[in-house]
This record gives sequence, structure tokens and C-alpha cells, in this order.
Amino acid sequence: KLAKNSLVAVLSSTPKKSKSGSNWWGSPPERMRRVEVTALGGEALTYRPSASVKRKRGFVETLRLLAPMGHGVLAAAFIALVHFALVQLGWWAYALGGLAFMAVGIAAVLMTALVKWVCVGRHVPGEHPLYSWFVWLNELQDQFIEGVAAPWFFRHTYGTGEINVALRALGVRVGRGAWIESYWFPETDLCTVGAGATVGPGTVVQTHLFQDRVMSLDEVTVNDGATLAANSVALPASAIGPGATVAPGSLVMRGDRVPPSTSWQGNPIEPWL
Repeated sequence: KLAKNSLVAVLSSTPKKSKSGSNWWGSPPERMRRVEVTALGGEALTYRPSASVKRKRGFVETLRLLAPMGHGVLAAAFIALVHFALVQLGWWAYALGGLAFMAVGIAAVLMTALVKWVCVGRHVPGEHPLYSWFVWLNELQDQFIEGVAAPWFFRHTYGTGEINVALRALGVRVGRGAWIESYWFPETDLCTVGAGATVGPGTVVQTHLFQDRVMSLDEVTVNDGATLAANSVALPASAIGPGATVAPGSLVMRGDRVPPSTSWQGNPIEPWL
């Protein structure tokens, strides 16, 4: 029977015995590391926000409509470019459609990068309460990544040098020759992908976790020549050593340090023999 106030994550199994306040993850269950956090402002910015705070959040939430509006502007620009070329060049214009899409994709990345740097600047490790300007504005800039840069650029450039350049513009430290098939780097400045490293499709370099309505940020590093394979997740404060491999569908727990030139798999990870 699970003890009172214990926590078991979704899709995890229940331990036979547990102490009050303990946390568990995985199947079979393993103890989840829990970091004590204290939010500035206390419950007024976590569980009991005032009406004024709620109005401020509502204002920022409304600004998230700017992302689909930006998407619409780019779609109109693409149609206008193709139409202009069609009028000027006739049916030959369709051969230039790819170039028009590339131009709009570059504009999408520039728009997203501008919003990111204006909204949050450079990400740094730390804690932020749920009802704070940082959390709201961070979600706003992420809306542009998901709704503007992803459909116009990221989903079409996996495994290319262009995606590396775009991620660098957003703040990710990307080494020479890195192979990246994901754009899920939530707090970009806290992400490092070393030279010759591989980040597979569907992979999340997860630099934040919410605990007790407090957002905790920390760095994630995929070192030179390391592999974080498809559909895996690396949690904050984790690092994959040079030349190490994390197999597909695996979870690198918070604070884990994968030794160099080793292979790991599982949820959470364990040595892959």
C-alpha cells in the first residue's frame, strides 16, 4: 500500500512499501530524486495568487495569440511570393516554390529568435514560481517555437547543418558536426550538444521540471560523440559523457552522469549489456 503523501509518476508501477513523502518513477519503480525548492513570494505566487496576479497572467496568455497570427503572416507572405513569381515568370514560378519556402522558413526562425531574446533573454539555472513573469514569458516564446519555427523550418531540416545554425541562434551550444533531429530544447541556453554528438528524433533535452508549482531550471549536456537516441528524455542537471550511448525510448534521470564510452537503456536508464 502506498504511504500517505507519496507520489507515483504516470505510467509507473506502485512500490509494495513506501515512506510518507517519498516519490517513485518507472516500472519497476525507482526512487525519484526530489530537490527541495522554495519560491520567492511563497504561496501568493504558487497556490494562492491574487486577482491582480491572475489578471497579469491572463494578459500574457492573450499575447500567445501572436504566434498563430505570425504563422498566418508567414503563410500570406509565402502565397504572395509564389503569386508574384507566377505573374512574372509564368509556370516556371513553381520551380522556385522551394526557394520561397526556404525564405519564409528563415523569416520564421528570425521572428522566433527575436521573441525569445526579448521575452526571456538568456536562460540561467534557478527556480521560478508558477505565477511569475519568467514562466509566462517563457511559455510565450515557446509558443513561437512550436507554432511558427517548427512548421516553417525545424520539421523540414532535421539532420542538416541549417537546424544547428537555427538552434545556435536560439541559444543552444551546438558543436561542429552534431547530428540533431529534434527541436525540443525548452530552455535553449541550458542545452549543450557536443561536437559529433547525436540527438535522435522525438528526443527531449528537458531543462526544466515543475515541483510544487515551482519551475526548476538546470543544464543538460550531451558531450562530444555521445548519442541520445530516438524518443528519449534527458532531465535537468544530467550529462551524457563523451562517446556514451543512451538507447531509444530511455529516460536519463535528474542529476544522472552517464560515464564516457558506455551504453545505457531503460526508464530510468541502467547499463546496457
